[in-house]
Amino acid sequence: MDTSNGTSVSDFILVGLTDLPWLQKMLFLFVLLFYQLDIMGNVLIIILATRDPSLHSPMYFFLANLSFLDICFSSVTVPKMMVGFWTQNVISIEACIAQMYFFHSLGFSEGVLLSAMGYDRYVAICHPLRYKIIMRRPVCTNFVLISWAAGLTTSLVNALMTSRLPFCKANKVNHFYCDVKPVIKLACNDISVNQMTLTYFSGFICTGTFILTVLSYFYIISYLLTHQSSKGRTKAFSTCSAHLIVVMLFYGTVMCTYLGPDSETSIESDRVAAILLALITPSLNPIIYTLRNKEVRNPLRKIFKHSNYKRNCEISTITKGSV
Repeated sequence: MDTSNGTSVSDFILVGLTDLPWLQKMLFLFVLLFYQLDIMGNVLIIILATRDPSLHSPMYFFLANLSFLDICFSSVTVPKMMVGFWTQNVISIEACIAQMYFFHSLGFSEGVLLSAMGYDRYVAICHPLRYKIIMRRPVCTNFVLISWAAGLTTSLVNALMTSRLPFCKANKVNHFYCDVKPVIKLACNDISVNQMTLTYFSGFICTGTFILTVLSYFYIISYLLTHQSSKGRTKAFSTCSAHLIVVMLFYGTVMCTYLGPDSETSIESDRVAAILLALITPSLNPIIYTLRNKEVRNPLRKIFKHSNYKRNCEISTITKGSV
């Protein structure tokens, strides 16, 4: 294939999830439902963590930032995917690489933040008397800033390497968003270096943050087995269970997507894993933290009771006025 004239393709077409029109409409409703749950649930977590004094702790500071990351993470891909259910989903090469960059940067940031949350649980359980000294607000703020900086810088590698590839004829991306693996397959040049960078560099970062999180829980479990009673262990595991579930959902889908074999069959399974990663997991995170945590449920009940009381007062006022 002749590549002497450089890049001749100016736009990509995102294939999406299916070609069946009736299934596209059903999937649109499914995606819309979970996207609304994602936005409303995570916004609610942010409001609770910032406004309720009982939640002004490092754990909920991290949780509010995780919710903000989840909103951004889904919004990078999901709205564009919903457009593709109704019309041909065309995206420029520049916008495609920008989407790729922000998707990966937010994903890397979330991995680092989950590691910080694991460290927070380690300090809270293994060093409770020093918890307030170690996890001061400046320290927590630095953890959040490091997570953002790590994501925004490390994801530049794949984005810049992809932007330097020539795209000559093929322009159909076998995915519902611009991910590295299906996009670089359309390039005219040899992509072995890009594939190696994606596997080893991105895989190293993903595995590194995962190992840090696992180490936190290794020390937590070791401490609980030697220093705590069965009642204390149950209480400690209860406080960690929500974070553990979120970690398993996040890293499970990430590893299925980026550490698996590179083939046409794997790309099909990658799209399923990407739906879980970009849509389902962010919408489930608020539910997991709400259902598993009394400290979140109690302020949530107060909000609903207050809103119901206010609504009843308004109805009573309207009724009296009409009489």
